[in-house]
Amino acid sequence: MNRIGIYAKRNNADAVKMAREVSAWLAERDIEVYPEQELAAEMGDVQGYVGKSIPAMVNLIIVLGGDGTLISVARQVGDMRTPILGVNLGSLGFLTEVTLDELFPVLEQVVKGDFSVTTRMMLEAVVRREGKVAGRFLVLNDVVINKGALARIIDMEAWVDESYLTTFKADGLIIATPTGSTAYNLAAGGPIIHPGMHSLVISPICPHMLTNRPIIVSDEASIRVVVKFMDEDVVFTADGQVGMPLKWGDVVEVRKSKSSTVLVKSPTKDYFEILRAKLRWGER
Repeated sequence: MNRIGIYAKRNNADAVKMAREVSAWLAERDIEVYPEQELAAEMGDVQGYVGKSIPAMVNLIIVLGGDGTLISVARQVGDMRTPILGVNLGSLGFLTEVTLDELFPVLEQVVKGDFSVTTRMMLEAVVRREGKVAGRFLVLNDVVINKGALARIIDMEAWVDESYLTTFKADGLIIATPTGSTAYNLAAGGPIIHPGMHSLVISPICPHMLTNRPIIVSDEASIRVVVKFMDEDVVFTADGQVGMPLKWGDVVEVRKSKSSTVLVKSPTKDYFEILRAKLRWGER
């Protein structure tokens, strides 16, 4: 490891302070540091780099923030497969597994090459309007079709490969990866899926029919949703961070991407330990 990129949560004083400390620690070990432009400006007197260009220039990426920050960086990494070490500035995250107290001992191992990784699948989502591509998105967690506060129930005709699934009548629809199963999908009553599973979950949001339940399908499936509604206040979002408004007749196509996200695993805790901590299992 001789070139490491650093991204951090925007406008967070703790993140900037930690970025300075990490940069100094790496420089003492003759490791080149490549901070994102906006972070470098806050650090002061440091050369910064365009976020999307960093993954191709480095051996490792450090993300200082929370899961949302890491998800944003994962989309910038795209198909580069540069390993990401997620450091949570709070207590613990599903993706940012390393806490501040653990950072430097873990980093000591990582720069020596003594670490293991987990690979998380990503999705490619395409919005088609009148047969033309209106939007294309790379997704780590989930794709969501959702109504605004004043919109009525949405009709969403869902297909899996060439087989008709059903027409959901609901406030919205979530299509999540195993990584995203612990996000909006979980809040909507969907199942938790271990990240090693090769599957996707389709979960309706507040369905009009109580018999509409989440369904798990193969990650090799191509999912197509035809949105049928007259309200203007309906939106498509990817990872809850980027998206676009939808119109009647738009088609949302979702399939597994060729890109994937590579995460450095915590050496001190496993997936189930993180689940127990985040969901407070076993507490009374």
